[in-house]
Amino acid sequence: MKADVARIGRALDKPDPAIRLILLHGPDESGSRTLATRIDKALGPEAERVDLAASQLKADPALLSDEAASISLFGGARHIRIDPAGDEVIDAVEALLAAPSAGNPVVVVAGNLRKDSKLVKLALGSDAALAFASYVPEGAQADQVAIEIGQQVGLRLERRAAQALVALTNADRALMTRELEKLALFLDAAPDTPRAADEDALSAIGAANDESDLTAIVEAVMAGRIDRAAAELALIGPTEAIGVIRAVLRRLAQIAPLRAEVAAGQSVEAVMGGAGKSIFWKDQKAVSALLHRWTPERIATAMIRLGALERSYKQSGSAGMVLVGEELLTIARAAAARR
Repeated sequence: MKADVARIGRALDKPDPAIRLILLHGPDESGSRTLATRIDKALGPEAERVDLAASQLKADPALLSDEAASISLFGGARHIRIDPAGDEVIDAVEALLAAPSAGNPVVVVAGNLRKDSKLVKLALGSDAALAFASYVPEGAQADQVAIEIGQQVGLRLERRAAQALVALTNADRALMTRELEKLALFLDAAPDTPRAADEDALSAIGAANDESDLTAIVEAVMAGRIDRAAAELALIGPTEAIGVIRAVLRRLAQIAPLRAEVAAGQSVEAVMGGAGKSIFWKDQKAVSALLHRWTPERIATAMIRLGALERSYKQSGSAGMVLVGEELLTIARAAAARR
């Protein structure tokens, strides 16, 4: 079944035995993972969490239904997490939904799956499953997300500071959370002793110069500057690879709806004018250039390839950084061809 924000929240905060599978997918994987943590909190620190890899389930589809029906070794609550996953787990999920009993909820964190994904169709068509798609927040919505995360750690984040943080992190919830936790420590803030936080405070913790700012490599890849992209890739290590992939994905997700308006007949200038404050002012020139360069078809293809790249990178025995570099340079070459 398809779930809205309220229903997916209820399902994670108070798991229903009738719901065996919760599928969290969409381009905002950070948002999906943030949602997934809610079931951890709901079941409590004593609950047993079983993490299964998609490769395990592909090799042994019966494993998922077996684990879902198993009793915790400690006699308490038990739940299962699969992250990341894609259509390769379809046989395991089919077996889970068809099993005579389950008992332990299963949360699957998938990437930006296609609309015709077998996994999405299966979850949408089953009364024992919920599917929810997370999208990267934009504009005022992204600012509000930053403000709400700040409130959770005791910060009264000013609007301009929220806008700056969104721009620095490309609206990645995990990165925003990390920066705001650092800021809360810097200001000695806590939920019971909140502190006001402005742009100066944000700058003071060095967020603008943090390694999480991947703007240079994203701009090089998206603009088709192959030599610059190669130089930037040479500076990153394995711990930053997933961040780079997701940063490029977020930029693609940002321009996709705008480029669709251009394809429908509007001029780039009109689309940019209509976007208003949903695009941070420092990004407007770069986004405008990308709308001239990228077609909807190439955006869709690049997003699919990047989703597959992340899943491949996380698999044991992958080519690692070589794989990431080759794929991002392939995307950069595709962007360069639009000149």
